[in-house]
Amino acid sequence: MAVAQAKPDATEDRLAVLTLPEGGWSESARADALARVRAMGLPKRRDEYWKYTRPDTLVQPIAPVAASFVNDEVLMFDVVDRLKVVFVDGVFDPVASDDLSMEGVTIERLAEFGGADIHWARDIYGALETRGQDPVLRPLAALNTAFATDGLLINVHGTPSRPICLVYHHGDESSDAILHHVVKVDSGAEVTLLETGPAAARFNKCMELEIADGGTLHHVRTQGRDHERRAATHIFARLGTESVFKTFTLTVNGVLTRNEVVVELTGDDAVAHVAGACVGDGDFHHDDTVFITHDAVNCESRQVFKKVLRNGATGVFQGKILVKDGAQKTDGYQISQSLLLDDDSQFLAKPELEIYADDVACSHGSTSGAIDEEALFYLRSRGVPAGEATDLLTLAFLAEAVEEIENEALAADIVDRLSGWLNRRR
Repeated sequence: MAVAQAKPDATEDRLAVLTLPEGGWSESARADALARVRAMGLPKRRDEYWKYTRPDTLVQPIAPVAASFVNDEVLMFDVVDRLKVVFVDGVFDPVASDDLSMEGVTIERLAEFGGADIHWARDIYGALETRGQDPVLRPLAALNTAFATDGLLINVHGTPSRPICLVYHHGDESSDAILHHVVKVDSGAEVTLLETGPAAARFNKCMELEIADGGTLHHVRTQGRDHERRAATHIFARLGTESVFKTFTLTVNGVLTRNEVVVELTGDDAVAHVAGACVGDGDFHHDDTVFITHDAVNCESRQVFKKVLRNGATGVFQGKILVKDGAQKTDGYQISQSLLLDDDSQFLAKPELEIYADDVACSHGSTSGAIDEEALFYLRSRGVPAGEATDLLTLAFLAEAVEEIENEALAADIVDRLSGWLNRRR
């Protein structure tokens, strides 16, 4: 009995320190999410999709302390002409943020408009997250839906002239932030969404993306700076006919990061690319868990993940492509690779294909290995120092993932940051 009761007790301990927002159009979705959290319980190590990642510090009642790292490095995307929206420890900062008005898009805050009786986000908030619970339970996402007090409600109805950049600052060493964003991209609209910053000591973020027929969403985010931080993020995306969704994540530093991406291709000729690169050193644990469902004809999906690990760092990849009956002409590609720079680091992978259509082209692969000694010798023989040669080969290894970013300026900035990180830790 004690073992059976452990999971519910841990869940109730976490819920006891949270307050459920009441009123407004989101109230029903929050109540439903809370019921689901209690029914499924918060994750435990014995759960199938948590066997590689310990969820203890993500679910304990109080966030572990995480020091805020301060330096004079230019913040990511600061040189980009963008509309900046700033959150500090999960709280919107109106002084540091730009005016939220911009052509082609309407940006509102969940904290301000969540209490209204009617809002377009009502049909999306919690709905995509709920769909993403089948067939794999994602209780931290349901917890987010229930208790998030702030976030952005973004309706893209044209083509904004600038990217929207969400900047997450971390100030309080014990901050515990929960943010929930809803993005609706209308038919034929296109937007670029950027995210950057450590956010909080512990960060639970959920993003629901509804991309209508012919809509396009480019998403690029970076996670880093404060090494002691912990984060669990979820992206739930639903794609209409001939729509495009491309997301790339760069992660450096962080004791524990788990990024989950759940994509449904529900309209014919839709395209979804999910990519990520991470470099970890020491007590670094990084988990990418991806689930892409093909439920329409002639759709394309790509999963490209590269991890560079050393000094005992751990990388995890759990990726699945599900092709439903009738989803003919599917093109699904999945690759996950790690570069282990010593014998102490490890990469744990669980690639999956589940196919119920007979006219598809799907592939997946996963590899793990060390630096190519012949390539290293070639560079060394031409006068390149060992450390610099290793960095060059590391960047070449990460290139396939970074190339998933369509904006060349953003891709170049990512490469520069990676190069700087490697150089500082040479």
